[in-house]
Order: sequence, then structure tokens, then C-alpha cells
Amino acid sequence: MAGFQDIYGQEQIKEHLQNALSTGKVSHAYILNGEKSSGKEFIAKVFAMALQCEEDGKEPCQKCHSCRQALSGNHPDIIRVIHEKPNTISVDDIRTQVNGDVAIKPYSGKYKVYILSEAEKMTAQAQNALLKTLEEPPEYAVIMLLTSNVNALLPTIVSRCVTLDMKPVPDEVVRRFLCGQMQVPDYKAEVCVAFARGNIGKAKALASSEDFEKVKAEALSLLKYIQEMDLNEIIAAVKKITEYKLEVSDYLDICVIWYRDALLFKATSDVNHLIFREELQALRRTAQRSSYEGIENIIKALDTAKRRLDANVNFELVMQMLLMTIQENS
Repeated sequence: MAGFQDIYGQEQIKEHLQNALSTGKVSHAYILNGEKSSGKEFIAKVFAMALQCEEDGKEPCQKCHSCRQALSGNHPDIIRVIHEKPNTISVDDIRTQVNGDVAIKPYSGKYKVYILSEAEKMTAQAQNALLKTLEEPPEYAVIMLLTSNVNALLPTIVSRCVTLDMKPVPDEVVRRFLCGQMQVPDYKAEVCVAFARGNIGKAKALASSEDFEKVKAEALSLLKYIQEMDLNEIIAAVKKITEYKLEVSDYLDICVIWYRDALLFKATSDVNHLIFREELQALRRTAQRSSYEGIENIIKALDTAKRRLDANVNFELVMQMLLMTIQENS
């Protein structure tokens, strides 16, 4: 299914887009701004299908010829702008797929909808080229820019678009989705909800990812025994982590949640709100041997490591310093 009723959370965005559909006051350009996997692609797909639906309602009927074309990814008037270079959307991409195409009237729909994912990857020249279309768009054109960083777009682009910011989905809604739609066991859903932090797409990916389970097992094994490790063993652990370099943010999130659990248990002895309550004995040991200040220092060090990695500081150096800080405060 692919209707507005299938979008979890994002009530303000749904209301805005459905009002635009019911009143006919559709903007020529939208920015959907939110982190990766937060549901921008799905919302754009639903809105594009609703715009082209032959029933003219607030929901795509999903039955008419236009909706069936959209669902199959073959609607001639819903255009996905693609780019060959993985990290760059070039001026040629925009000129060829948007500027050079938008003057051609729709083949069968009321609109021509352009969906541009990862819009933050547009070069300055590409953005300036797109600006020409945004300044004088044909009445049938709707351009949807999906981005994880609206600040990477030129102010002149942003000022000509309606910006819709994705909001974190409430934990209970994410939990209900995982347990109901995906049949995820309660204990696993709790972990995925904690890691996803309101990102339902991330929660879905984590729940079905074998790699995540491996990363989680590696991280917990390290945290349980780090106090007994010598320097050579820490260096070996860093090398092991490099195997999961693409998931290092998940690795660090596991560590943060572990120590937050330890801090909570140390302060309250309450197991009901622990994410890793199946590891209660190991958590109790961590809470007993670490001071409040020590656990807080570790959580701060984890945050610092994330920022350093985002700034492209040497991966092995950052992780080695982090693990030594964890050991010193454990």
C-alpha cells in the first residue's frame, strides 16, 4: 500500500500536502528535509501519486490507471532525477533531466512531478541551473527536493520552495509498527526503537539487518571485558571495529545506550526501563565498578568520537583514544 494513511507520524506534513490537494493550491516546489531513512522518499511517492490520481482526492486511489503506473514506477509524468556520480549531482544532470524536460507538457497527467533525492549533493552550478526553472516554472511543474541537510542548498533555492521538516516519530508508534507490521519480538523492538530515535526507516532496517546483530554482539562483548584488556588487545579490538566501518555510528550508539543503561541502573536499580535488560548481570557489574563521573566521562567521550569521525579525523586513532578513555573510566 502507498497512501497517506500508510505514513507513520509526520502529521503536519500529511495535513499540509492533503490540504494542498483538496484546495488545489499546490506549490511548484517543495523541500522535504530530514535524516536518511526518515521516510522522505515514501512521502514524495505518495504525494506524486495523489497529484496524478484520476479520482482527484486527498488520497491516491491506488486503483486507477495513473496510480497503477505510479505504483509500478512507470508513470511518464513522475520523473526521478538520477546522477551517475555517487556523491555529486552535476549541472549536466539538472540541465538534461529537469531544465531540458520541463518545457515538454505532461504526457497523460495533470502535473509533471520531479523527485530529486539527496538534493544536498547538487553542486553550486547545478543549484543555479535549477534556480532558473524555479524562478519561472510552468504551471504544471512540481519539483520535490529531498535532503538530509537543507543548509547545503542555496538560500535562493530555499526561498522559492515550501520547506517541510521531518519530525521524529514517537517511540510508541515505531514500536507498534515493528511489533505489528514486521512481527518483531518485543525485546528486539525495544533495542531498535532506542537506536532509531524516531526514525522509522532506520528502525525497520535495524530490525531486519543481520549486520546490526553482529555489530551489537561485538560491541557488547568488548564493553563487558574492556577493563581486563591490555593495549595490544585494545588495538586488536579497533582493527576488528574497522570491519564495520560503514556501521560505526551504530557501534557508537550501542556503546552510548549501554552506558546510559548502566547510569540509570546505578541511580535507580530499576530494570524496567533498561534497553539491554537481557544483559542485566553485565550491566550491574558495569554500574558497580564505574563512578557516576566515570560513566558521564565515557558518554561525553563517545559524543566527541562521533564528532571527530564526522570531521574525518583518522578512524583508528579516534577509536583507540575512545576505548582507552572507556577503560580508564570503567
